[in-house]
Amino acid sequence: MCGIIGAALRRGNAAAEVYEGLERLEYRGYDSAGLSVRTDGGTVTVKRGGRVANLKESAAELCGGVAIGHTRWATHGEPSDRNAHPHVAGKFSIVHNGIIENYRELKDELLQSGAEFASDTDSEVIVRLLDKYYSGDLLAAVAKTVGRLKGSYALGILCEDFDGIVAVKYKSPVVAGFGEKGVTLCSDIPALPEWVTSVSVPEDGDIVLISAQSASFYDGGLQSVNRVRLPVFAGQFNGGTGDYPHYMLKEIHETAATVRDTCDAFFRNVDVKRLTEYVRNADRIIMTGCGTAYNAGLAARRFFSDKCRVFCQVEIASELRYSPVHITGSTLVLAISQSGETADTVEAVSALKEAGARVVAVTNCGYSAITRVAHMVVPVCAGAEVCVAATKSYIGQLAALYLISRLTADVFTARSELLSAGEKIAELLKDNGGADKIAEICAESSAVFFLGRGIDYAVAVEASLKLKEISYIFSDGYPAGELKHGTLALIDDNTLSVIIICDESLSEKCENAACQVTSRKGKVAVITCLDGAADKLQDVAAVWKIPECEANLSPFVSAVALQLVAYKTAVSLGRDPDKPRNLAKSVTVE
Repeated sequence: MCGIIGAALRRGNAAAEVYEGLERLEYRGYDSAGLSVRTDGGTVTVKRGGRVANLKESAAELCGGVAIGHTRWATHGEPSDRNAHPHVAGKFSIVHNGIIENYRELKDELLQSGAEFASDTDSEVIVRLLDKYYSGDLLAAVAKTVGRLKGSYALGILCEDFDGIVAVKYKSPVVAGFGEKGVTLCSDIPALPEWVTSVSVPEDGDIVLISAQSASFYDGGLQSVNRVRLPVFAGQFNGGTGDYPHYMLKEIHETAATVRDTCDAFFRNVDVKRLTEYVRNADRIIMTGCGTAYNAGLAARRFFSDKCRVFCQVEIASELRYSPVHITGSTLVLAISQSGETADTVEAVSALKEAGARVVAVTNCGYSAITRVAHMVVPVCAGAEVCVAATKSYIGQLAALYLISRLTADVFTARSELLSAGEKIAELLKDNGGADKIAEICAESSAVFFLGRGIDYAVAVEASLKLKEISYIFSDGYPAGELKHGTLALIDDNTLSVIIICDESLSEKCENAACQVTSRKGKVAVITCLDGAADKLQDVAAVWKIPECEANLSPFVSAVALQLVAYKTAVSLGRDPDKPRNLAKSVTVE
C-alpha cells in the first residue's frame, strides 16, 4: 500500500512539489520515503527510513523540473534507508506500489548475469530489468520489463534520456493529473496538488509518457490509446486538519455532513429506477468488503432483512474470493470499499460478476478499480479521508446502504430518517463528555471487549476495530449472548466490557451481560440511547447516554460515539491516531 507521486512541471520546482505530495500521501505508508529529481547535473536521489519529515532537509536542497517520490508500507524488506524507494540502476530511477510475486526467480536470474542488488525489496528487480533491457528505446524497454512481472504494480520511472516520467499501471492505482503548472501522477486523487483540474485514469497494462506539456497513453501492445479526462473538484483534495489537532477528530466531526451529502448524491446521481429493479428482483443479496467496509455490511444486513425481506449475507472479501458462493443472474452483490481500490474486494466481486451476478459498488471514490467492475455505483460522499482509521466513510457507507435497503418501500422517507440521524450525530458531537470517562477506563485496561445484540453487535465489531488499530489495546467485539460461551474466562479487574444498548427489544438481555461481567469483578461501560437502560445500570457502570434514536438508525449515533472513545483513548496514551503503526489507508495489495 505504498504511495507514489511524480511531477513534470512547466514552471516551479518539481522536487518541492513532490515532497509536499509525499506529505499528503503519507497515509498510504510511513515506513520510509524518498524522491529522485532530474537536475542540471543529472538525477539525484535521496531517501530515508521513517516518516516523510525525515526527508525535508535534503529535499529542500533539490531543484528540477521533473521528480518522482515514494512513501512506503513495507512488504518485502524491513523499513530502512536501504529498502526505501526510489531504486536506481544505470540511467533509471523507479518508485513502485504493489507486489512482484515472481521477484525471487527474477532476482536469481539477474544475479547470475552479474547484477548487484542494493536492497532486500521485490521492487528493485524492476529497475535492474530496465537497465538490462534498455538500448535507447525507452518504451520498448519498459514494455519488455513489465512483460516479465507477475503481481501488481503502479510505477513511476525516470530515465536520463527522457525529460519526463513514465507511468505504468497493473492492478494498482495511479492517476495522471493535469493543470496549469504541468502534469503529475499520483496513487490517489486526494493527494494531488490543488492546481490539478482534471485527471485521466490508466487502464491495466497502460504505459504513459508524461511530460510537462502532456501525457501520451499506450496499451500493452504499445498502440496509442485515448483515456478520457475527468474533472476533479476541491472537495476531493486533502484540505488539511483545519482547527483540529488530528485528521481523525476533524473527520469524525464531518460525519453528519457525510450523511447529508450521501443522501443528496443518491437522488442526484443514481439511476434509482434501475437500482430498485436490481433489489426487487434479487434472489439474495451478498455484501462484501474488508475491515470497516465489511463491518458496515454487518450493520446494513439488519436494514435489508427488515425492509427488503430478501436473504442477505455478508462476506469478508479476502475469504470470498477463495470460497466462491453459488451465484445466479438475480444475485445482487454490494461491493463496499472506501477507496474503491481494495485489492481483495475488487478481485472477489470481479469473480462474482463473471459468474453472472449484478454488482453495485458503494464507494467514496468515483474513479477507481471497483467502479470499472460494477454495473452501477452508489456514491459515498465523505470527501477526502486521510486518517487511516475510517470514520466518516463508515457512516457514509451506512447511509448509502440504508437508502438501497429502502428502495422497495419508501426511499424518500428513508432520506428524512437519515437526515434526522445526521442531526442526532451533530447533537452528540456538541456534548460528548461521556467519551472522556470511558476513554480513561479504556486506557487503564489490559483488554476491552465490546458487546451488543442485533444491530448493536455489528457496531461492537466496528468499535473494537477502531480501538485496537489506533490505541494498540487488545480488543474484540462479541454478541452479548456469547459472553458466557468462553469470553467470561478472560474477564478480570483489568478488563473493560463496553456494552452497546440501543435496541429496546434486546435491552434486558444486554443488561444481564453487564451483571455477568460485574459479578466477575470486570469493569463495565455502557453506551445507550435508552433512558431505562441508563437508569438501571448507572450504579454499576460508566454510562454515556447518547441521543435517542430508532434501533435501525442507532448505529449512526453509537458508532460515532465509539469513534470518539477510540480517538480519546489513543491520544491519552500518546498514540498518533492518524497514522497507527504497521497500517496504511488503502489496502491495494493482497
